[in-house]
Amino acid sequence: MTPLRHVFGLLGASAALLLGGCASTQVASTGELLRGPLCQRGAPPLSAQIYWAPQWRVDQKEPMRREAAALRGIQDFVARTDCLAVRGIHRLSATQPLSNDAELQRLPGSGPDAPDLLLLVVVRELGPRIEIGLPWVLEGGTEASIDVRVVDTRTSTRLAHAQTLWRNGGRWVIKGVDTLDQDMSAALTATLMPAPSAP
Repeated sequence: MTPLRHVFGLLGASAALLLGGCASTQVASTGELLRGPLCQRGAPPLSAQIYWAPQWRVDQKEPMRREAAALRGIQDFVARTDCLAVRGIHRLSATQPLSNDAELQRLPGSGPDAPDLLLLVVVRELGPRIEIGLPWVLEGGTEASIDVRVVDTRTSTRLAHAQTLWRNGGRWVIKGVDTLDQDMSAALTATLMPAPSAP
């Protein structure tokens, strides 16, 4: 076998392995985490307003496509969470200053008739990932990196300011952009509606 044919043979073998890759989900959340789910399923819904903004890295590919997927993911999360009565989902400028809770509470729609909760979602990464190691070990999938801040307007209390890295993938897994909206929704669910911890 010539060296070039040998390379193509290795690539073909790798492709075959990719088809057999097994994906799993990993979630890592840091910062000020919620002590429990944001609201209780089946309970009277809490009113909420959601603000969101992208903060992509400088070399981010297809930012508009990713922003559209992020918005669909937020909408999907809202549709699946029946204990939240969301009044609106508003996109903010990436440069709009929101360094503290007071700035969040001064946004339109959060005045005297403010909802029970204000949520700020900053999307830092949403897309496929792939890492190639040696010898010929490939790990890939998709990831969502988000910052989420929650303020209870009834008490002016910050309930959370969490950073979540959500990943789905594994060895010999390659994923495209088709699941990004579901990935975004899943990252929000993991952050805001976490499952109870095992005793």
